[in-house]
Amino acid sequence: MPKLSAIKPMPVLLSEAHAEGEHELKRALGPMNLITLGIGAVIGAGIFVLTGQAAAIHAGPAVSLSFVLAGITCTFAGLCYAEFAALIPIAGSAYTYGYATLGEFVAWMIGWDLVLEYGFGAATVASGWSGYLVSLLQDFHIHLPPQFTTTTGDLLYQYQGRWMPAVAVPAGTNLAGLPHVTGIFNLVAFVAILLVSVVLAIGIEESANFNSAMVMVKLSVVGIFLVIGTAYLIHHPHIAKMNWHPFIPPAEGPGKYGWGGITAGAASIFFAYIGFDAVSTAAQEAKNPQRDMPIGILGTLVICTLLYIAVSTVLTGMVSYRELNVADPIAVGIDVTGIAWGSILVKIGAVFGLATVMLVMLLAQSRIFYSMSRDGLLWKWAGKIHPRFRTPYISTLVVGFIVAFLPAVLPIDRLAELVNMGTLLAFAIVSAGVWILRRRMPDLHRPFKTPWVPLVPFLGIVTALYLIWALPMLTKEVVVIWLVVGLAIYFTYGVRHSKVQRALGTNRK
Repeated sequence: MPKLSAIKPMPVLLSEAHAEGEHELKRALGPMNLITLGIGAVIGAGIFVLTGQAAAIHAGPAVSLSFVLAGITCTFAGLCYAEFAALIPIAGSAYTYGYATLGEFVAWMIGWDLVLEYGFGAATVASGWSGYLVSLLQDFHIHLPPQFTTTTGDLLYQYQGRWMPAVAVPAGTNLAGLPHVTGIFNLVAFVAILLVSVVLAIGIEESANFNSAMVMVKLSVVGIFLVIGTAYLIHHPHIAKMNWHPFIPPAEGPGKYGWGGITAGAASIFFAYIGFDAVSTAAQEAKNPQRDMPIGILGTLVICTLLYIAVSTVLTGMVSYRELNVADPIAVGIDVTGIAWGSILVKIGAVFGLATVMLVMLLAQSRIFYSMSRDGLLWKWAGKIHPRFRTPYISTLVVGFIVAFLPAVLPIDRLAELVNMGTLLAFAIVSAGVWILRRRMPDLHRPFKTPWVPLVPFLGIVTALYLIWALPMLTKEVVVIWLVVGLAIYFTYGVRHSKVQRALGTNRK
């Protein structure tokens, strides 16, 4: 019988962390690469899509408080991530940390859960990226075949020379009188995932440099939006006063406005914070992980939380929160200023911004696959390193090809619902792991130490579980089904090939 609580010994983890050679990942990332890697994942769909939806559906103008709540939860978890990433600088993130503290079974569950999280996350972003790109091209009178720009079965209508979904057509328009097509396959999103996967397979340094350049572009766009939006509010204070009142709208049902809406809003936007978990998956590719990983993780968290609060505050001041349940809320916000080039600028920023989110999420997913394979829990091909590029190229391309089909056939709202729980579960596991390892190995040298243990880990666990409770039931059901599939793989393959289980069997003999 396998010992499900078997942990991966710390000496083994530390030896893997310092391994070099053509069969190991290349250490090429500095602190700025890691921060931009995190920002690349965090500043994307959250700002360009989710901010408006969370305000309209859940929190109203108080969506900024949702980001504060989410940021506080992330701070607790982020401090725990920083300790683990500096101590165990290995690809795998929460999977590896759980293996070192809570045992193989828990590690498998969280690793398998993270594979789902990053896969659906990348697919969600690809779907949003497709929408922004198609809209941008139409601004320049470039029209792709509409049936290959949306998911299977979706209807697109031609209105004033543009193809758009029914929700984007002005209310009162007779849809029956408009030309329309039925979606066959979102080829734009499919190709986007494949191209990003190829970039990742070519090399981590090239991927990081591409990501850094794109991050600078989208941060510039966000900065321009904040400057234009703030100037607009200063010159039109009556509009801001009207849109911000009441700041916390009266509750209209569970999770809709009121204080419950703030919590539901925080849970719904947690997808936006997946980025600093993704930073930790690149620990084995950091030049000086003991110093750089805490900088990368905490730097990402601080910068992105401040940007989210600023953008959500300005946006809900410019536009009534009830009008923000659209795919491009930032473009809607800047449109009210009357600056004609603003919408095009925002779409350009979204195209670049969402591309970097896809890159970081697919990078993180392939690294978790790689780590699980190296431990014997997944098939050997997933852990194979390219001798020249020094990347897990097979897992990167195979996973990318599979994920590419998701945004091609599933609508964005279905995809987005399935991402947040994996992030929150990972936060709870990592927080618990720091606490447990402090008790088991108190004298272990820790390059970075989480302050106020056990208070910070305890708060990390409680806040993560609280937000999980606020998630929709569909999300929980899909995760349970996915974990059942994972258990079948674990008990039919993983336990028989696990290196830790083999070592235990040898020691018993």
